[in-house]
Amino acid sequence: MTETSTFSAAECLLRTYEEQHDIEAFQKGVPRWCDGCGDNAILASIQRLCRDEGLRPEKTVFVSGIGCSSRLPHYMKTYGFHGIHGRALPIAEGVRMARPDLNVFVNTGDGDCCSIGTAHWIHAIRYNMNMTVMVHDNLIYGLTKMQVSPTTPQGLKTNTTPTGAYLEALQPLTVTLGVQNVSFVAQVVDWIPEVLYDVLLAAHRHRGLSFIRIVQRCPEFLPRLLDPWVRDPKTVLMLNHERGLQISPELAGVYTNRLEHDPLDINRAREIASETEVIPVGILYHNPAVPCYEETRRNGQLHSPELVGRGLAAQMDKFTIWPDDGAAQDA
Repeated sequence: MTETSTFSAAECLLRTYEEQHDIEAFQKGVPRWCDGCGDNAILASIQRLCRDEGLRPEKTVFVSGIGCSSRLPHYMKTYGFHGIHGRALPIAEGVRMARPDLNVFVNTGDGDCCSIGTAHWIHAIRYNMNMTVMVHDNLIYGLTKMQVSPTTPQGLKTNTTPTGAYLEALQPLTVTLGVQNVSFVAQVVDWIPEVLYDVLLAAHRHRGLSFIRIVQRCPEFLPRLLDPWVRDPKTVLMLNHERGLQISPELAGVYTNRLEHDPLDINRAREIASETEVIPVGILYHNPAVPCYEETRRNGQLHSPELVGRGLAAQMDKFTIWPDDGAAQDA
């Protein structure tokens, strides 16, 4: 005789909700990025975050545009939307408005976000919807074979600037910190995975739009460009604060160039973001008091099938031609 257990519908739902997923539950397929590409490190940190935070795959969505970085949703066993070039943010905003119960992540690149998607990037910061935005910045157009991007260093030779990039590179951090309603800005590098994970964790827990610039290596087209930063820890300015990140003793022994920076100080954050001699790593700005646009507009209301149906019917009724009683009788 076998012993059986019965559960009520509510108990079954609760057991499903509290189910924990291991990291394999978020892994899908074999990534096709080049060996040594920083996208691999970003993917590993994201999958670890989903596991550690107990996210449910069916309640999580990754949205991307076009580029090497934007292949990431293909390797996550969650919901995903691979959009068109530069349009990842408005797609993600639509998801937030319709389904505020979902965990929304955006993966975009320096070209995807800071070139064709610039207007969407600026207004997404201003709207401050609750989502985590990761800009994979390898300083080049990788997918289209080494074309100059907005963040390409001035003078760097590319296939579209064979004599060197003409303009000074755009700085995503200073631009973002200059937009009204900005609430979370951070910068990390792919070769310090501990800090990469810690910043992603803080960004996900932040209520509002978290903007993380991830400086990453491109082993195919710029294999040596970031070597000075990678090989010399003194070129990294590690930001440390009780309201930001507190780095481990092991990292502190390697990265001795540290700065106590209060992430509530936006003016100091802008000064740090303008540094050119060193690369700041950590949380530059964090203000959880900034209101989220979707909460102001929708107040947490879910779009149930019934609500959607009533809304569609009301809109279609505006274009319906109703015959009057006399015309119907004459017919």
